[in-house]
Amino acid sequence: MAMNRIKSLRSIIKMTELTMVEGRRTFAVGKAKKGSKGGGASDAPKASTLSKEVKSTTVVGANILKDGTDPKVLPDSEYPDWLWHLLDKKPALSELRRKNTETLPYEDLKRFVKLDNRARIKENNSVKAKN
Repeated sequence: MAMNRIKSLRSIIKMTELTMVEGRRTFAVGKAKKGSKGGGASDAPKASTLSKEVKSTTVVGANILKDGTDPKVLPDSEYPDWLWHLLDKKPALSELRRKNTETLPYEDLKRFVKLDNRARIKENNSVKAKN
């Protein structure tokens, strides 16, 4: 009776191992071109066929529609104000710690709380990892 159970367990384990092997993702390996030994002239970037006028008046490659065209570049006044502040540098945690938290603007206070929580979590995790 015990032998039958062991055999059935072995067969179940073998079946799960087979399904795990079949379910693995594999990556195709491409064949190398004949006569090619690495980066040749064919791998060089192609020169752009667009004129400078077209490049300066349209956003090349921004079209997402099948039948659409690339959008035209608009004057700066046509874009929203928040767009010009996306790349502004934000203060680091050390700089925010030096400032008085009561006088911080809301956005900086929110950033301070997020960064401080992240730093405390990392510190607690490193202490736990050492123990």
